Amino acid sequence: MAEEELPGVLILDIGGTHGVLEDLAALLKKHFHLITMKEFLGNKEEMSKKIQSIFVFECRPTIDRELLESLPNLKVIGNSGVGVDHLDLKMISSFGVKVTNTPHAVADPTADIGMALMLASARRLVEGNVLNFLGPSYFFGIPHFCCDRDDLSDQYLGCFYREKNSEALTFRGIYFYVSLLFRATV
Repeated sequence: MAEEELPGVLILDIGGTHGVLEDLAALLKKHFHLITMKEFLGNKEEMSKKIQSIFVFECRPTIDRELLESLPNLKVIGNSGVGVDHLDLKMISSFGVKVTNTPHAVADPTADIGMALMLASARRLVEGNVLNFLGPSYFFGIPHFCCDRDDLSDQYLGCFYREKNSEALTFRGIYFYVSLLFRATV
């Protein structure tokens, strides 16, 4: 299929500090004609007709009314992340545009990292690692610096999580006999 036959997707840029990762851009190029924001702004009249989708990567490009009004054939905004807090869903839907995201794609890895960080904090692993490299004399002879307790059973750990992540984190906490206290985030 020729490139001009592929649907156009607007992205901020490829590579660099804020652009779509180059490997991801290569994957997108198999299915879309990628149009960077620079190309779009350089030739709005022609490019606006080709763009049917916007790929939002790390909250960029910013979706505002002016951008939506300039894209008459826009059908969908694909958000690469879990949340859509940075998108004005009411305004976007008023243009008849759909929004997609990946709400549960990283719930398990996020819960794994959350549990690892809480356990590392409770066991003071960072201090223990420093002690391992600098030696006990650096800490003025404190022999049990990183192990105040033998276990974490019946302890409470607090965290800020929401929705699917809290379920996954709670599931992991069961194996350590740790009760998790959640504060809802909005």
